[in-house]
Amino acid sequence: MSVFKIVLGLGLTTVLAFTATGHSAAQSNGDDSVVANVGGVKITMSDLEQEESAKLLAARYQYYQVETKALNDLIDKKLLEQKAAAEHLTVAQLLDREVNSKVKDPTEDQMRVYYEGVETEQPYEAVREKILEKIRQLRTDKAKAAYIQTLRTDSTVYIVLAPPSATLEAANPQMTQGPNNAQVSLVEFADYECPYCQKVAPDVKKLAADFSGKVSFAFKDFPLPMHSRAEKAAEAARCASEQNKFWEFHDELFHSKELDVDQLKAQARALKLDSEQFDKCLDSGAAAAAVDRDRKEGTRLGINGTPSFFINGHFMSGALDYATLRQAIEQQLTLQTVASAAK
Repeated sequence: MSVFKIVLGLGLTTVLAFTATGHSAAQSNGDDSVVANVGGVKITMSDLEQEESAKLLAARYQYYQVETKALNDLIDKKLLEQKAAAEHLTVAQLLDREVNSKVKDPTEDQMRVYYEGVETEQPYEAVREKILEKIRQLRTDKAKAAYIQTLRTDSTVYIVLAPPSATLEAANPQMTQGPNNAQVSLVEFADYECPYCQKVAPDVKKLAADFSGKVSFAFKDFPLPMHSRAEKAAEAARCASEQNKFWEFHDELFHSKELDVDQLKAQARALKLDSEQFDKCLDSGAAAAAVDRDRKEGTRLGINGTPSFFINGHFMSGALDYATLRQAIEQQLTLQTVASAAK
């Protein structure tokens, strides 16, 4: 997926500033503009946002991803134009000097290896020129991307365009870590049985360490219907929270991936929880209602998969990794720094 970039480097002082589109601003700002009138009853943008948010958030996120790709292409174009102007060259001349002249043609052996991986019944000689051109293009694209990255590193680029936002309910304090007055809040809706959630869990933990004191982290349950063990695992983590061991239990579940009821109880004992209290909580389903509240909130917001993140209210979803989440956090921190400096 395409993600926004924050590149803060030394060197060129050009600043590219882009204004956020304000997706879902009506929900947070109380937009009373009328968008429809039904039998004399006015429907405002706030009404639309509140009642139909589940239909709007995912669609806006898809649009944001397209916007981001277009914005990054535009930034690359501007950087090339600025560099070319500084060197008294055209963009084509700059690319010829910095990219095209440095791309080497593949050897005959390399082209034959490429040919072996192509599904074709044509002989090598018949497709040789096409293979040569294809490899040239791949190498040129790679070299151009690397060169543009050096321009980004040597420039100052602020990207204000942010994912769509939504208003969330307050998280359970036992399932939140970090300062209450943190500059950035990260809320994750996740499923303990979800392989993508399991994969990203160490990244989220690393972010907590890297941004200690600056970011608060909250976890919300969104067990998916196709994961038969996720519901009980979520309940178990909440039972652990009653003994102030939520995060320890949370980390262990994502690490061990052992989610059967007897395994949940064994992990509680390994963490030295009061086993009688834990077992009673888990067996009785005492935490089921709380899990369901999180799930209903996620459904209201339009979440249909995990993990889903809200960073200062801005929605991100999909197979996200450490770099993507770090960039999102850095964007929010940078924007606050810029806003403070402008006062």
